[in-house]
Amino acid sequence: MANKLDSKKTISYKDAGVDILAGDELVERIKPFAKKTMRNGVLAGLGGFGSMFEISQEYKNPVIVSGTDGVGTKLKLAFETNRHETIGQDLVAMCVNDILVQGAEPLFFLDYFACGKLSVRQASDVIKGIADGCQIAGCALVGGETAEMPGMYNEGEYDLAGFCVGIVDKQNIIDGSKVKKDDVIIGLPSSGPHSNGYSLIRHLIKETKINLDESLNGNKFADLLLEPTKIYVKPILHLLKSIQVNALAHITGGGITENVPRVIPKDLAVQINLSSWQIPKIFQWLQSAGNLSHEEMFKTFNCGIGMIIIVKQDDKDEVIKILKEMDQDSVELGMVTYRKNGDPQVNYH
Repeated sequence: MANKLDSKKTISYKDAGVDILAGDELVERIKPFAKKTMRNGVLAGLGGFGSMFEISQEYKNPVIVSGTDGVGTKLKLAFETNRHETIGQDLVAMCVNDILVQGAEPLFFLDYFACGKLSVRQASDVIKGIADGCQIAGCALVGGETAEMPGMYNEGEYDLAGFCVGIVDKQNIIDGSKVKKDDVIIGLPSSGPHSNGYSLIRHLIKETKINLDESLNGNKFADLLLEPTKIYVKPILHLLKSIQVNALAHITGGGITENVPRVIPKDLAVQINLSSWQIPKIFQWLQSAGNLSHEEMFKTFNCGIGMIIIVKQDDKDEVIKILKEMDQDSVELGMVTYRKNGDPQVNYH
């Protein structure tokens, strides 16, 4: 016969490690953050069983575009440094930048935060960062899930995932099919490694025994490595109002080498001029510390370019001008060429 508890002893959910009151407190704390992200279309947001969003009638033939992502092992650096304020922006950026590639405007965002024991302060820092990212992207934080699961995570650690929904008129979908020979490649600078390559970064930190409080060119390693992922939504959407963009590529895991081929026809290739931009110091350090080849660098990290725009040759000057008006720096990286049989689709020179 199975053993039983003493008949006089009672057990609560909190005894098992789940504090419902802490969860309630977190919801109350984050409501003001979410409120700041509200936009036209939100019918029911935070606190309900489901969120509702009304599609504007300004779209003639609306297509829903969705994306989901996480932050990867960049979270480990947040745990080690006890810095959680910006990791939420990373989460939003990884999702909204992805759906932006199809020309979609992000409408709303939901998050999933899971931990072993809920720290209201830590979780509210993370979710405030998510709300900040949503404000930058112009999308509403309409809901999410906070899961407290004792025994699943180490103390002080958590996992994070996000889900974004956007919209684009069918005739305005960007799918790369319009890319032609002699189109121009324009790059938008990244803010750092963004949220990719951190397993290698953390390995190099361990191997070199670098203290994250040490400085590189006047900036702490912790600051450089935890700089949040840049969100490109507003300048790109503004650009799309007046310029035909033939392709967009979000430079995430796989770098320029593997992400650009995802958005151009198989019979074309791109020539990237390595002298067209200055690779940031943090990437130079990573390459030196790990004795990494150029090939490894450009297929692991963004190397200073977070988004690529492909436009017609005649439009390049206007594109750069429009982006500058939006306080978005840009650089001409190269051009599109024909691809010879068996050659790679991205070539560096």
